[in-house]
Amino acid sequence: MLGHRGQNSHRLALQSLCVATTRLEKAKVTTTDRQRPAGSPEADLETAYWLAISRVPYIGPARIERLLKRFGSLSVAWSAPREDLRVALEPRSLSELLAARTRIDPAVELERLARSGVRAVHPGHPSYPRLLAEISGRPSVLYVRGELAPADDRSVAIVGTRRATPYGRQAAERIAAELAQAGVTVVSGLARGVDAAAHRATLEAGGRTIAVLGSGLDVIYPAEHRRLAEQILESGAILSELPLGAKPDAQNFPARNRIVSGMTLGTLIVEAPVRSGALITASFAGDQGREVFVLPGSIFAQTSEGTNALLRDGARLVRDGADILEDLGLAGGSGPVPTQSQLSLDENERRLLAALGKEARHIDELAEEVELPAAAVSALMLTMELKGLVRNHGAQYYVLR
Repeated sequence: MLGHRGQNSHRLALQSLCVATTRLEKAKVTTTDRQRPAGSPEADLETAYWLAISRVPYIGPARIERLLKRFGSLSVAWSAPREDLRVALEPRSLSELLAARTRIDPAVELERLARSGVRAVHPGHPSYPRLLAEISGRPSVLYVRGELAPADDRSVAIVGTRRATPYGRQAAERIAAELAQAGVTVVSGLARGVDAAAHRATLEAGGRTIAVLGSGLDVIYPAEHRRLAEQILESGAILSELPLGAKPDAQNFPARNRIVSGMTLGTLIVEAPVRSGALITASFAGDQGREVFVLPGSIFAQTSEGTNALLRDGARLVRDGADILEDLGLAGGSGPVPTQSQLSLDENERRLLAALGKEARHIDELAEEVELPAAAVSALMLTMELKGLVRNHGAQYYVLR
């Protein structure tokens, strides 16, 4: 099931089909969208037609590829004669396209989207994720809030169960922060549990994170993550292939998962029972030729049954962010980049930080190791918690973020 990026070469040929040549209504234009600045009139014109055709029933990515091969751009295909369209489309999809041309105005669609604070990108558009453009069945249109950046080519997905254990949340937070400090964009699905922990830890570490939704961008799910979504938009992006107003129906999420894995170099599964959406993401990653990383778990824990099975099937075991960086060839320097909060520590705080590890430790144990009064350690731990360096796990147990 699991593959390496090198095994995906047969799919890379699809990239040649991604570059759509745009044409204005009365002039031939040979410049591709990737050669135009984002927001240029020509690029916006072509985006409008991608939006319009994406709304036509029975015309998905495969038929869009046929239209591109036949006509060079969707703006040309939109107004092509019926006889020419028959070469690329079957009768049912052809009938739907002809009907859509009478009720959909591409320019109006684009303007309506812009008024909502959302923009659309498509394969060939300058902002369309490069890694996502490589996969089979890539989305024809992505709806985006926030900004996609070239730095997102260095991205890793972190996903897992919504019912994460303290171990799973702690691991997701630690690894997400380590990846963020190394300049890696963390991608996840904004779900409860592992996803939310990864997003929050990335933000706290000052990194970029992207949330992929299984609903329209105006329908944040779960609702309690609306604040988290707004925080993500301050330095990252939220995206979906579903139009505005789309509800978070169960059938949307498996398709969402192929985007999570497809736009990243590898996917880390933190915790997953045997029946888990995270395992679907792992399956997509393997089919896409991307790396699958797994955090090992207890053989007695239901939340580790799926992840341990992935390890048996050949997924890469990881202990920390450094393992992922090394396996993906992203490692650089001697360790994580220190944050501003770490640089401002005094000597006693540094000693306490060094004494903390991956396992939660009681404040009395820490006080004994660093030879400080427990009251002094308690005050210092509170200070470092406010700096975002440690987490209080309750009952005076602390752990590194």
